[in-house]
Amino acid sequence: MTGTAANAIIERLDAIRVWPYPRRVLIALGAAYFFAFYDIVNIGDALPVIAKQFEISSQTAASAISVGLVGYVVGSLSDAVVSDRLGRRLALLVSVGMFTVGALITAFSGSFTLLLVGRFITGMGIGAEIAAAAAYLNGISPTRLRGRAGCEAVVWGYVGIAITPFVALALVPNFSNGWRAMFVIAAVGGLAMIPLRTRLPESPHWLVERGEEEEALALVEEAERFAATREPPPLAELKPPIALRSFWVSAPLFLAFWLIYYVGNYGWLTLAPTMLTNEGFSLTSSLSFLCVTGIGLIVGALGSVRYSERFERKFTIAVSLVVFAVALIVIGLAPVAAVIIVFGFIVSATIGFAVPLMYVNTAEQFSGQLRARGVAMGDGVGHLGGASAPLVILPAAAAGFFWGMGLMALTGLIAAVLILFGQRMTGRAMN
Repeated sequence: MTGTAANAIIERLDAIRVWPYPRRVLIALGAAYFFAFYDIVNIGDALPVIAKQFEISSQTAASAISVGLVGYVVGSLSDAVVSDRLGRRLALLVSVGMFTVGALITAFSGSFTLLLVGRFITGMGIGAEIAAAAAYLNGISPTRLRGRAGCEAVVWGYVGIAITPFVALALVPNFSNGWRAMFVIAAVGGLAMIPLRTRLPESPHWLVERGEEEEALALVEEAERFAATREPPPLAELKPPIALRSFWVSAPLFLAFWLIYYVGNYGWLTLAPTMLTNEGFSLTSSLSFLCVTGIGLIVGALGSVRYSERFERKFTIAVSLVVFAVALIVIGLAPVAAVIIVFGFIVSATIGFAVPLMYVNTAEQFSGQLRARGVAMGDGVGHLGGASAPLVILPAAAAGFFWGMGLMALTGLIAAVLILFGQRMTGRAMN
């Protein structure tokens, strides 16, 4: 086919006004986000017990978070190459396989060194998962549904994070090997998802870029037939595409954005149990607080689905990050149970709201042939910021609980400024 014919295929996809695939497509991705996000934060809830069982300091135990996030970077970059060159489906299968193996190694580790190996492999799988999934959803979605589809899938990730403290509260304080069972749960979930992944359609955008227009056309025609059976809702008019900035302009910007943001994000999501216990709260009390505040992740993520296409995404993200920062400052100033619960709920809600939009916004800044690598460079390498969180936030918190919270808040404010330099892509067709 000619270039004009290839463009016509994408225009037909963008003309579809309802989600044009069976629900199992979003379920397959949502389930993966569920267990991937669950496995990101369960290590934080297990750290106090891991430190005691392996007779190491809290700072040494926290290195398991950093090692996992370094693995995230490696997995994100390597699987992004697979995704861009060999296909989104294969990359999604590789990612789920890696984090399943990593979870099993972690669960049955007999030494802290082996636990670190397990966390590194788990991190590789999760990093690969996020880069491949974000690129995949951008490539199969009609433009006007791009934000909503991405946010719907990530909602399940935040459900995974939200239930983690409940699982930890039931297992970690009550059983000597309860923390190991948390990782077995993640591994079982990963195994269950592999059959779902084998049935995913390939991305029409990726196929067109590879010159496989006939297969892309067949997928779009199938999507049109499926969409014809459903009642289309009213949608905003599609905006024309614009010239995207060079990869080497957008990639450094979004790398800086994610690097800085993830210091505060992972500070809250993985170090809160340690910071609260160091502040004098019991482990049970700390986990109980997080059970309540974690519900905010789900509330925020559901909000992102509702408002993903209503306003320009980069402005919505910036406002959410400012609220994130203010709520952390309040907790730092008044670390009492009621304040931690109320404003911790707000912190978690802003994370649940902003991050799904951030995944979508990052992916749509890059052309299709470099999309997975763009996400990997931003979100993936950006996890080095999360890896550094224990190294910068715990020492700050040791100087005073407020300073730990204040440093997290500062990262949110800087990230809010950086996101404003991205291009406006909401409702705009992708090249």
